[in-house]
Amino acid sequence: MMTRRVRVQICIAMIQKLLCSAAVLASLSIPALAAETLTESARANAFFDRVFDENVARSPMMAARLGLHQQTDRWDDLSDAHAIENLALTTQHLAELRREFHYEQLDEQTRVSYRMFVKQAEQDIEGWRWRHHDYPVNQMSGLHSEAPAFLINYHPIADVADARAYIARLRGMAPLFDQLMSNMKADAALGVLPPRFVFPLVEDSIKDVISGEPFDASAGKSALWDDFCTKLDALKDTDDATKAVLRQEARAALLEAVKPAYSKLLALLAEQEKHAADDDGVWKLPDGGEYYAYRLRDATTTRMGAEQIHQLGLSEVARIHRDMRAIMARVGFKGDLQAFFKYIKTNPRFYYPTTDEGKQAYMQRATQIIDEMRARLPEFFITLPQAPLVIKPVEPFRELGSAGAFYEQPSADGTRPGTYYINTVDMRGLPIFEMETLAHHEAIPGHHMQIAIAQELRGIPKFRKYGGNSAFEEGWALYSEYFPKAYGFYADPYMDFGRLNDELLRAVRLVVDTGVHAKHWTRAQVMNYFRANTPNPERDIFTETNRYIVWPGQACAYKIGMLKILELRALAKKDLGGQFDLREFHDLILKNGAVPMDILEDNVRAWLASKKG
Repeated sequence: MMTRRVRVQICIAMIQKLLCSAAVLASLSIPALAAETLTESARANAFFDRVFDENVARSPMMAARLGLHQQTDRWDDLSDAHAIENLALTTQHLAELRREFHYEQLDEQTRVSYRMFVKQAEQDIEGWRWRHHDYPVNQMSGLHSEAPAFLINYHPIADVADARAYIARLRGMAPLFDQLMSNMKADAALGVLPPRFVFPLVEDSIKDVISGEPFDASAGKSALWDDFCTKLDALKDTDDATKAVLRQEARAALLEAVKPAYSKLLALLAEQEKHAADDDGVWKLPDGGEYYAYRLRDATTTRMGAEQIHQLGLSEVARIHRDMRAIMARVGFKGDLQAFFKYIKTNPRFYYPTTDEGKQAYMQRATQIIDEMRARLPEFFITLPQAPLVIKPVEPFRELGSAGAFYEQPSADGTRPGTYYINTVDMRGLPIFEMETLAHHEAIPGHHMQIAIAQELRGIPKFRKYGGNSAFEEGWALYSEYFPKAYGFYADPYMDFGRLNDELLRAVRLVVDTGVHAKHWTRAQVMNYFRANTPNPERDIFTETNRYIVWPGQACAYKIGMLKILELRALAKKDLGGQFDLREFHDLILKNGAVPMDILEDNVRAWLASKKG
């Protein structure tokens, strides 16, 4: 049998040959094609969509997230062989693009697609080296929590076939977790293990999934059992006898496949925890400095290094502190910034209680904030999203490790709305003064606006409609917190403080992410920096710090993306003067999809040239 090492070496040799062939072809003098630009662009867009469809066909979970009803009884393949195939296909597709299509003969929009495709493919190929440097199971993400969340949120049951597919996926969690654990063992063999603090958090999350009926006699149904039964009971054209059989089969799958899969995962985690260390940064990993540089490039879509990002963060923290002191003066607070932070953290007027009533009150007020912004969207935007938006609390089995709020995109076919999730596990983590800015970030005009519009665009290939990058997406969401202030939002000074506090969080992220991963800061140092520079509650500091450690680089995307959008808006205002129209600028930003920062700048400069020309 061919060993994994031999397979990888053969694959890498093939890829090097393909890349060499592509480079030779690119260097040849190829006669110009007679086809019109429109025809060449149409061919290129057909290629982009074919590649996208091929990738979706290889990922049943991606298909489900897009709302496609295909391979509904399967999970993604996590095997090394499948990963090698993905790499080979990416390399082949990149070579095909460079060989078959002539960049100069494409229209402007298709040139953007060409550049984006190349960037993403090259990033994926570069990322192959680091495929074992992440933590596939951690307190923020991983199949231990994502698999049940996927079934609950992305697997509808509209008929008996869907129910049987759901049961097949429950059965399939056993081999899926075997692949997951194989990857975890491969990581560990290279010396890649999460820090020690991660393990008990993950173990608690797993125990939440397999608590309740039918796993044990604790109160209530487990999340998966409740989801299956609720969806099955809603079927109107299925007789009770059939439903009874399906329930019996689902119960058996939970007990015979799901429970053992989680038990095996818990055993592996317990073994790996014995070998885990308290060093938190990825500098500890093999070639950790190079890996972190890659993660920063991937997250920010820039060439900014760790030291440059760190210094930018320090500068932004100081600026925001100055703006906060101005609000302190406005509300008549006597004392320094630290005293104001303490006042904000300890005064119960700024928090709903962690009770059912308090949680419901928060959800109602958040809905009102979104409705108020929705009514004024035409003032700021030409194109509006068609996909609906709903607000939901985070499910109990993933609330302990989840962020305070997050967004999940709507399905491509419009059957599943965009979802603004709010984590109500501890209402101290959801201060009232941040309600407005948080809703603007996660819902409208932030993530929902940007992602739904991208999915609804016409005339661009699918990978641009459904793909994205953190710098653009999170940069836009943070910009969406910022710009409403100039139009009467955040009238309450404490709400404006909340806006600044959320921006401060993103500036602090630049400091502490680079601190822990490039400057060897400890987890305690990160938390102490938070306490000295923000009013964040302890649970928030705990969750945020842990997040940066297991997701290196990702947290740097927000501020860097926002600053680039603001820089380009300032450029447009300066160039156009009285002709500048915020609605047109926003339309330009959103109607090209989530592009990397350099392409975004090129788009804005081309737009300015056309406006002035």
